[in-house]
Amino acid sequence: MTPMPHSQTPTSSRGAPALPRTPPANRQDDLHAMLRQLNLSHIAQTFAETALKATKAGLSHEAFLYELATQECAVRTQRRIERHLHESHLPREKTFSALQLDRFSAAVQLQIERLRTGAFVEEAVNIVAVGRPGVGKSHLAAAVGHELILLGHTVLWTSTAALVQRLLAAKRDLRLPQELAKLDHAACLILDDIGYVQHARDEMEVLFTLLAERYERRSVILTTNLVFSEWTRIFKDPMTTMAAIDRVVHHSVILDLMVVESYRAQAAAHDAHQAKEAHHPTTDQPHAAEEVIVATGTSN
Repeated sequence: MTPMPHSQTPTSSRGAPALPRTPPANRQDDLHAMLRQLNLSHIAQTFAETALKATKAGLSHEAFLYELATQECAVRTQRRIERHLHESHLPREKTFSALQLDRFSAAVQLQIERLRTGAFVEEAVNIVAVGRPGVGKSHLAAAVGHELILLGHTVLWTSTAALVQRLLAAKRDLRLPQELAKLDHAACLILDDIGYVQHARDEMEVLFTLLAERYERRSVILTTNLVFSEWTRIFKDPMTTMAAIDRVVHHSVILDLMVVESYRAQAAAHDAHQAKEAHHPTTDQPHAAEEVIVATGTSN
């Protein structure tokens, strides 16, 4: 049999080029490098350990691949959540696990359960939480924001006053359209305490521009201690106020928290009660005179 020339490429029995055989040690290094190149960093770190477990468990090749893909997806999801949470500026402690939902009415609790599904973001619906100071409006808005991030949505939390100043600076530098475009990256924008915005005309105008820009495209969550009839204190001009309310309320969920008692008022009342109890302790033990009367009455 004539030996094959060195320049001729070896082929398989089916005529396809045969794959070069790589030593196992080098193969593992090459696989690690290729997975890194494909940005499958978690699989690159764990495939050897997972392969060993798969062999012991007698998994098929498909089941082994499924396990690797599941791990990679889980790690990527967690990284995305952490990244979005960092970018959101949400208060970390204001989640539903720390919120006393039983303080709200049954109707509001039902609204909250629906909001936690995140469907309102996909429909560009707004949320307005109206209530007196200290009732938990900000906590509730932040808790909804945390749920949205877990669902894969992008969120930005900011005080309304701080954002208005940011927009004013952009307007002075002729960058307002670019700044609004940046804010558009957030599927849900949470504006805390809209009632505390200063009443200058320039501030009113940039706030109105923001609300108009997001109208029917992106969701906004607003917290305020002002009922809608008092929004003239924000926008000054009655026509502008009506236009702003129309854009916010047209597609919206209104969370009426006006009848909820303030957290701080409850805490103050509790502290006052504790102080009163400390100064005037009550006891179930009868006084000495009462003991004598009881004893005398019993002996008769």
